[in-house]
Amino acid sequence: MAESKRYIPREDLQRHNKPGDLWISIQSKVYDVSEWSKYHPGGETPLLSLAGQDVTDAFVAYHPGSAWQYLDKFFTGYYLSDSAASEVSKDYRKLVAEIAKMGLFEKKGHCVLYTFSFMIILFALSVYGVLCSDSFWVHLLSGGLMGLFWIQSGWMGHDSGHYQIMSTPRFNRFAQVLTGNCLAGISIAWWKWNHNAHHIACNSLDFDPDLQHMPFFAVSSKLFNSLKSCFYDRKMNFDSASRFLVSYQHWTFYPVMCLARLNLFAQSFLLLSSKRKVANRVQEILGILVFWIWFPLLVSCLPNCGERVMFVVVSFSVTGIQHVQFCLNHFSAIVYVGPPCSNDWFGKQTVGTLNIDSSSWMDWFHGGLQFQIEHHLFPRLPRCHLRKIAPFVKELCKKHKLPYNSASFWKANALTIGTLRSAALLARDHSKPVPKNLVWEAVNTHG
Repeated sequence: MAESKRYIPREDLQRHNKPGDLWISIQSKVYDVSEWSKYHPGGETPLLSLAGQDVTDAFVAYHPGSAWQYLDKFFTGYYLSDSAASEVSKDYRKLVAEIAKMGLFEKKGHCVLYTFSFMIILFALSVYGVLCSDSFWVHLLSGGLMGLFWIQSGWMGHDSGHYQIMSTPRFNRFAQVLTGNCLAGISIAWWKWNHNAHHIACNSLDFDPDLQHMPFFAVSSKLFNSLKSCFYDRKMNFDSASRFLVSYQHWTFYPVMCLARLNLFAQSFLLLSSKRKVANRVQEILGILVFWIWFPLLVSCLPNCGERVMFVVVSFSVTGIQHVQFCLNHFSAIVYVGPPCSNDWFGKQTVGTLNIDSSSWMDWFHGGLQFQIEHHLFPRLPRCHLRKIAPFVKELCKKHKLPYNSASFWKANALTIGTLRSAALLARDHSKPVPKNLVWEAVNTHG
């Protein structure tokens, strides 16, 4: 006689939502991943963010079919008594299955080859211009080419972090460290930690690190309540200095983006020097050291300090275009406070994301981020297929009366600046003023 199934209510599952006691449910089966969270390839943060919930949609989005076979060893013997999927979740899972049947998750196309070839050309031209020319204008152009090279390197690092762009996991890891650590000076371990949290908690003010830019930027007046960042585990203070900076954020946005790369360098150093567990820490550090050897050495080959500063500023500023692109997809979308809810996976990814309308010949420029909705729903899907599946996603959104937001590149910039301006004006007139510092008073004194 078959043993009857044991069920637990959703309330019991929700109690297991902290480190050392971490349960999740996938297709009604309950799993204890408390110990596994320490070894999870995507890091511990995504599991903690969705702990105590039915995570079927998130699991389907992030894991290939081969991952299902490893779940049984975490099975608790319990089933979730109230695990009925919504209609949108059912349709979403069907669409994932259809894309898998088409083999699109495995077909990488020639995008990787083209991008690597383009990167080699950009890097070679930049280095050649520095070493083989005495012209100021050639050196200026070389700095711009280096910035474009970093942008393309960033797209490759992004792709290799989401899916295997090379033939084996070892080669894929090599591509990650090469494009991230060695060529760009940014720890791929930091990027994966940050980026996985962003995808799981898309546009949560206290869980999504991509919206936590205090004291420089605040996309919502809700941040004026000095929320606690559950990602960085610290309070995002809205004090007098923050108020001053946020009040003019729509003017400082582009200048700050020109230097945003410095923050990525700093975040990489902070993670690699911290006590936090970092996979392949030595490898990550050696990769960063490679960058800090070749780049300063190249800059030192320029004839004088003025041109060296110019080269660095221009290369950073051009790369700032990519940092702007990251912001366009989410800054003007709907935000919320609180942990992500896996029962509303499809809806949260769509309402918190903005696509960029562009022609196919500009795909190299956007690196797949122009189909940000599709990328968030199918993060394992190679970017060369995002345009192909976009009509299916749009139809699904229409069927379930969910937004499918898109705008031109220039309109997206306008929307982003509009969001920053609205928050800036609220910061100036907030009903609960904070003590003003001397700079604030000097700028805002009239008469």
